[in-house]
Amino acid sequence: MMLETFILRALRNGPKRIPIGLGFALALTFLHQNASARQVNLGTANKFAVLAYSAISSTAGPSAISGGNVGLYPDGLSSITGTIAITPPYTTYAADGFALTAKNDLTTAYNQAAGLAPTANLTSDVLGVTVGTAIAPLTPGVYFFSSSAQLTGTLYLNDEGEKDPFFDFQIGTTLITASSSSVVELNQGAGTILGSSIFWQVGSSATLGTYTAFDGNILAYTSITDDGYSTVNGRLLAMGGAVTLDYTTIVTPPAEKAVGQGVPDTGGTLLLLGSGLGALLAFGRRVSFPGLKPCHCPG
Repeated sequence: MMLETFILRALRNGPKRIPIGLGFALALTFLHQNASARQVNLGTANKFAVLAYSAISSTAGPSAISGGNVGLYPDGLSSITGTIAITPPYTTYAADGFALTAKNDLTTAYNQAAGLAPTANLTSDVLGVTVGTAIAPLTPGVYFFSSSAQLTGTLYLNDEGEKDPFFDFQIGTTLITASSSSVVELNQGAGTILGSSIFWQVGSSATLGTYTAFDGNILAYTSITDDGYSTVNGRLLAMGGAVTLDYTTIVTPPAEKAVGQGVPDTGGTLLLLGSGLGALLAFGRRVSFPGLKPCHCPG
């Protein structure tokens, strides 16, 4: 009886509440889409720890990879040299369809990361020295360098309690980290996976100095080189050159559900619309706005 009364009231009052509910739901939808637009969608490249164009090597010393595949395109298996231990079920893909798709998705992601509106211009700064210090860590945002970027010492990132805090570093030319430098995430949210939502879009090549402890996904236009003994929580993805490892350890975050531009909505928008309408139909008995007469809903 109570359920029947609830439904009858909702139907009777619906015409008066739907316009308000629709506006409320559309506002929520806008906020949802605005937040998801500030993301980078790696597509199938999400499944790779290392991806390169011309060669992948670890000839100076063995490297270890967990959580992702190793991919090469267009060069084949003969261009992967040295000892690279890949933890199953992940494996190597070279000069095949899966590697090609991942390379194409990497190009899309690179352009997406490069195209976001910057939060701040750090062109004259040194990461870990003049910005991103322990007393003033960087917060989620998009950070722009017109040319090269350097990391010296420790770069602190304040996750602000978010599970997937989004950082995008747009670097015009090279990224170079000093020996024993590191990226440290502070104030992590519940379930945070290190490096999963940190992106380094590099206009040419990236070089990790020896013993670097690095968080994030490097998307380099040309090549990526580890000078030795670095640890990466993320991915090393090179669009047009080689990836060179040397006693490198890579721990790749699990491939997450794709988000961001160009990704079909999987129902979130409809859910928000339905939530807004449902809330106002069910609970709104009196709605008023400044300067307008209140609406007295019968029942």
